[in-house]
Amino acid sequence: MIAHGHAAQMALMAAATHPDRTESLVLINGFARFARADDYLPGIPSPAANAALDQLVETWGKGTMAAALGPSVVSRPGMSDWYGRLERFSASPGTALARMRTILELDVRQVLPLVTAPTLVIQSQDDVYVRAGHGRYLAENIPGARLLERESADHWPVPEPDLLVAIEEFITGTRVEEPELDRILTTVLFVDVVGSTERVSELGDRRWRTLLDQFVATVERELVAYRGVFVGRAGDGVLATFDGPARAIRCACDIRDSIQRAGLEVRCGLHTGEVTRRNGDVAGIAVHIGARVSSIAAPGEVLVTRTVRDLVAGSGIEFDDRGPFALKGVADRWDLYATSG
Repeated sequence: MIAHGHAAQMALMAAATHPDRTESLVLINGFARFARADDYLPGIPSPAANAALDQLVETWGKGTMAAALGPSVVSRPGMSDWYGRLERFSASPGTALARMRTILELDVRQVLPLVTAPTLVIQSQDDVYVRAGHGRYLAENIPGARLLERESADHWPVPEPDLLVAIEEFITGTRVEEPELDRILTTVLFVDVVGSTERVSELGDRRWRTLLDQFVATVERELVAYRGVFVGRAGDGVLATFDGPARAIRCACDIRDSIQRAGLEVRCGLHTGEVTRRNGDVAGIAVHIGARVSSIAAPGEVLVTRTVRDLVAGSGIEFDDRGPFALKGVADRWDLYATSG
């Protein structure tokens, strides 16, 4: 059995009740008791629990908990909306509240010594929903249990390769090497807001955050139209990837034009190269080159490397030669070109 979160309580009961039917047990960010007690300090204190219940009633169905439950993936476009739909489809606010109250009352600590199946306890060290002390308690009180603490803030069991490998090794007894990271050829696009410091001083924090939210929404809308992938935010900018450089250029130009109409100025940088992809994120020298190109671009300019220009030959996209540039931290000088799409 593999159980996550409060499902660990049911799995522990089943393992203790039916040892003949339980070959092994994996508990991911679970707990035997969620509420704090005098003899159980890892639990959530009563004031915090009451605040959580109030928040649940106010926010159920909106997906706002996604930020706390899956911080590594919440920036993906549509993730909060998806979780909001999941909440609405799974329970009404009243049912969700009743379920949470039940979870706060349940306590299966007394069955832990009766679990005889080999048990792996997996705990995210920085999980703000189920603190690390819960996992440590389980491992200390289940006979022979093994504890794996991961450097993660996710409460959700996001399927990272190290998590899947650890579970497979525990269940099968054979360690399978972590799969190689996906290495792909892609076009990276950096879109940076120009003059953010000055605009914050001019507009104030609240108005500036509103403009930034509009900026991100505009970028996400254009990415959908051009089949780009939103990777994440970088300061006051956005990183995205494309499987076609021509679409990336046209998307960058449309983003620039739309943002200008909203009263902001951006600079865009593009490069095509090999990146490693893992859990929705990308890394590699191509990403660094794209970032450096963006930093060189003038306000309102879409700047690309020669690699991008050569790959879209015949597309009808025109370029202006900006000459060779030294990119910080990158060898050699790079020919850069401006384009209007």
